[in-house]
Amino acid sequence: MIYLDYSATTPVSYDVLESFNKACKEYMGNPNSLHSLGVKAKGLMNSATKQISDQFNVLDSEIIYTSGATESNNMALIGVALANIKKGNHIIVSKLEHPSIYKICEYLETLGFEISYVNNNEEGLVDFDNLRSLIRPETILVSICAVNSEIGIRQPLKMIRQIIKKENSNCLFHSDMTQALGKIPVSFHDVDLASCSMHKIYGLKGIGILYKNSRIQLVPLFHGSSKDNDLRPGTPAVPLIASSAKAIRLATQDLDRRETFIKRLNEKIVKELSNYDGIIINQTKYSIPHILNISLVNIRPETFIHAMEEYDIYLGTNTACSSGELSSSVMALFNDKKRAASTIRISLSHLTTTDEINRFLTNFKIVYNKLNDLVTK
Repeated sequence: MIYLDYSATTPVSYDVLESFNKACKEYMGNPNSLHSLGVKAKGLMNSATKQISDQFNVLDSEIIYTSGATESNNMALIGVALANIKKGNHIIVSKLEHPSIYKICEYLETLGFEISYVNNNEEGLVDFDNLRSLIRPETILVSICAVNSEIGIRQPLKMIRQIIKKENSNCLFHSDMTQALGKIPVSFHDVDLASCSMHKIYGLKGIGILYKNSRIQLVPLFHGSSKDNDLRPGTPAVPLIASSAKAIRLATQDLDRRETFIKRLNEKIVKELSNYDGIIINQTKYSIPHILNISLVNIRPETFIHAMEEYDIYLGTNTACSSGELSSSVMALFNDKKRAASTIRISLSHLTTTDEINRFLTNFKIVYNKLNDLVTK
């Protein structure tokens, strides 16, 4: 099998799975319980949280566990909006966000919030002048992803934060860092809130993180009896939490070395696919090498992907959450509907091998020529 859809999800690391299994076997108590089994489980959870907070140089209390980045995004945007409704009703997001952000914004509009969409330049970076012009006294939140999930555009979060705070010091800054963590260095100090998901970094599905600066108040989306966590009450998933600490530690090691290797694979693919008349490379100088987006001008993406499956090769279209739809990111960057309707995402990992890429390119040529011949005849 050749798996090239790492931005959709990643295989679980053996070490991460071992941490999960050990926690399941040896820490079966409810951490909310007062007896020794509960105390033991809570100790493991607190230790894992300490490891994560130390990794990002933040407070333990600023790490909130969720089911994944989509829940974290909901908790951040809706929580901030409802908590600050008396201060303002204006929210700014980019045109290169994950679909979950746009769905949340659509919901907030039904509650009376106004959403503005900041422009990007031709290379995909947020237009700083446009951002400045959009921020006003009633702007309560700006949400801009660290790395775009379709084209891999990396945004300068620290610079964006400086612009936001200069124009409106009370405005909060959230970033969906799902596609950044484990690929590039990230700093929670560049933002007020950040969303992450463990299954993108060789962890288990069903666990994510919301970083929330301790100064920020959110209105809870859930209500329960938990005394320790009023934002997400209930029984903490201790094995998932313990495995997350391991996943984050492993995923953030050797980032430079891994990126150098992945960049070579990316360049090899781009060099080969650039020879095809019917393929457009959707990439800018700010695209990280882990995510490579292409458009097949004459072939339906889903047809091509299923044809590649016959060779045990697995690719993606757009994001995993919007497969088969028009690529909003390609539209925002290139304003070309045909180009945006025919995208395929090739996402790479440090686990990808040169041999896999060679075999991928060989079979890509076979499938492309076969399907292209059917269309052009």
